[in-house]
Amino acid sequence: MEDELKQKLFRNTKSGWENTTEEQRKDIEEVSKKYMDFLNKAKIEREFITNAKKLADENGYKDIMELETLKPGDKIYFVNRGKSMYLAIIGENSIENGMHIIGSHVDSPRLDLKPNPLYEDGGLAYFKTHYYGGIKKYQWTTIPLSMHGVIVKTSGEKIEINIGENENDPIFTITDLLPHLADEQMEKKLKNGVNGEDLNLLIGSIPYGDKKQSQRVKLNILNILNQKYGITEEDLTSAEIELVPAFKARTMGLDGSMIAAYGQDDKVCAYTSLHAMMELGNVKNTAVCILSDKEEIGSIGNTGMESHMFDFFISEILNKLGVNRPNLLDKVFCYSRMLSSDVDAGFDPIYASVSDKHNAGFIGNGISLNKYTGSRGKSGASDANAEYVAWVRNVLEKNNIRYQVAELGKVDIGGGGTIAYIIANKGADVIDCGVPVLSMHAPYEVTSKFDVYSAYKTYKAFWQE
Repeated sequence: MEDELKQKLFRNTKSGWENTTEEQRKDIEEVSKKYMDFLNKAKIEREFITNAKKLADENGYKDIMELETLKPGDKIYFVNRGKSMYLAIIGENSIENGMHIIGSHVDSPRLDLKPNPLYEDGGLAYFKTHYYGGIKKYQWTTIPLSMHGVIVKTSGEKIEINIGENENDPIFTITDLLPHLADEQMEKKLKNGVNGEDLNLLIGSIPYGDKKQSQRVKLNILNILNQKYGITEEDLTSAEIELVPAFKARTMGLDGSMIAAYGQDDKVCAYTSLHAMMELGNVKNTAVCILSDKEEIGSIGNTGMESHMFDFFISEILNKLGVNRPNLLDKVFCYSRMLSSDVDAGFDPIYASVSDKHNAGFIGNGISLNKYTGSRGKSGASDANAEYVAWVRNVLEKNNIRYQVAELGKVDIGGGGTIAYIIANKGADVIDCGVPVLSMHAPYEVTSKFDVYSAYKTYKAFWQE
């Protein structure tokens, strides 16, 4: 009797793996493999958008700027400067009733080259870097790094860079001090053990030409770059080169239950929402997928969520549906529902002291809902109202999708934010809904394959509602 009552009244806190069938496990593996394959070719935001556009084109989506009119069932997208993207399927219901939006971000913590990066010192050539987003600087030393991005010449020619991913490519690294000479360094606080100005990438050591010349190693590097890409040192000032771990996304654990990869914050939510949208047919309410940039540094800039580019995309939809009028954009947002699909901090037993175990997201327990994020006194949070939380719960439960409701750590420890508040400020109902992650913002992050699959199922069900 007590067991039956507990089963009826208690929250389900068991691992999601416990009740999976053999068929479900095959589906989980299939989605996880596609996700890992995508990650390995889309490590930076530009690469993610390039591959997302390719996938959209293959699935019948059209660039909205090439269309004059729209009708229910049309599948469209808009690419913003190669670094963010919005996709939509026009719904059967009037767009005045609002849209169903899922928004994630495709940028991740990394190291960017400085505008004038190249220098020589002690017979070695280096690139100077500036870290992007919240990182633990010491984690980025002594690991293999690859180089991704673009160099744009004054002629307008754009050169794509991808060095270190192919097994035959060279890789790069940032050196650290040997422990034999590191007593002073190890007395420092952990956050100060490696300074930002010391995150310099080692890129070469062979001198070029006459011994009488200075900076011969730097000259050799520039000569290599010039022969391969036709650039000079000046061209590096109009480049966007990012350094990311050269690790591949891999299955993790003896049981094969997890995924280890760089950039899962937030590409795990970006990919699963994109994958779900590619499988959608006709929808009742207009379905919108946001793949945004710059979230890790505050969502600012013209490719970040704070820009008006998303409003422009929705306005173009209204224009080409032939329904636009003053204030309609505001009305559409006010009647819209959104899942801010950003990752949650997974409970780590090794560091249990920073989490409230009763309100933590556990990997392997399904998608994680965060009613609010923010820090300490909910500062900077978008706090979803109870009515909307209940609506989302209903969608998940009637589709038999495992979920958990969590917070990002203990109240006074710290916190974080997502793009949720930006769309909430436009009037939409928004809740954070993403995959729990271990080692978030580290060069190698960990997720559960079950949660990845749960995210895909959640996003698809939300759009089909």
